This record gives sequence, structure tokens and C-alpha cells, in this order.
Amino acid sequence: MGQDFADRHVARWRDHWIDIPFDDAIEAATVRLARISRHFRDTIQTAAAEVGLQQFEYETLHHLMVRDTPGHASPRALADDLGVSPAGMTGRLDTLEKAGYIKRTPSPTDRRGVDIEATTAGVAIWRRAMMLRGRAEEELLGALSERELATLNRLLKKLTTATETQ
Repeated sequence: MGQDFADRHVARWRDHWIDIPFDDAIEAATVRLARISRHFRDTIQTAAAEVGLQQFEYETLHHLMVRDTPGHASPRALADDLGVSPAGMTGRLDTLEKAGYIKRTPSPTDRRGVDIEATTAGVAIWRRAMMLRGRAEEELLGALSERELATLNRLLKKLTTATETQ
């Protein structure tokens, strides 16, 4: 296997850090994780665009669909999941409602609140984008054998668990 971007990056930067500890392996892993993360972000953006969604529309539909109650949520729960303000969430929901991808209904548990529900069109367009996204993810991870993928998942789980306890 030849050199990749991370190898070239480490070779360029290694000698610049004379007074600061620089670990080649940690730097290479960090750069590789960042590149892969960017690749996945780009594949999501491409899949969303291919079906005619803006990235924020896809993200909102995605968070609406991957819930304990798929396709149903309160605006507050979606805003919390997405890390956006209530006003920002209202703008997102207005756009999705205008496109026919969601509908607002009165909350059965809070007469002042509303619930968000994905429409048939919203579910269909999200599923089309997910299929495209899934193909791109399978294409990349298909470079690994089943055993390598299992090892990667075990190692990544160890890292994500460490981030969750910090």
C-alpha cells in the first residue's frame, strides 16, 4: 500500500515541532479520521443534492426518521438533536412543510404544542437519499474484509466510548 495524505502530512510537519511533542502515529490517525469524516459528510451532501434536498432539509428529515417513534417528534426534540435554536428549527420546519415533507399536528399531550410528522413524500425522499448515502458508505468500507471491518468497528467503539466518558 502506497503513501496516503496522512503520511505526506506527517512527513511535512514532523520537523516543525522541535519544542512540542509530536507523535507521528497519533497525528496520522487524527488526519485520517478527519479525512474520512469529511468524505462521509460530502457523501451525505451529494446524496441530498441528488434527490433535490438541501443538507439542512436532509439532516432534519434524518433526525425525524431515526427516532424511537420514526417520523414523529416535537420541534423541541428535533432542535435539541440538531443543536439548533427554536427559531432556527421553526425555519427548517417551515421549509419542509412548504415542500410537503412534514406536517404539523396539534400535540395530543400539550394543547399549546405541536407534533411534527413526516409525510409519505418526506419518508420517500429521505429513503432515496439514504439509499444513495448507503451505497457510498458501502463503496468506501467495501475496501475492508469482514474481519478488518469488525476490527475497525471494535477500535472505533473504543475511541467513541472514550469521548463519551470525558
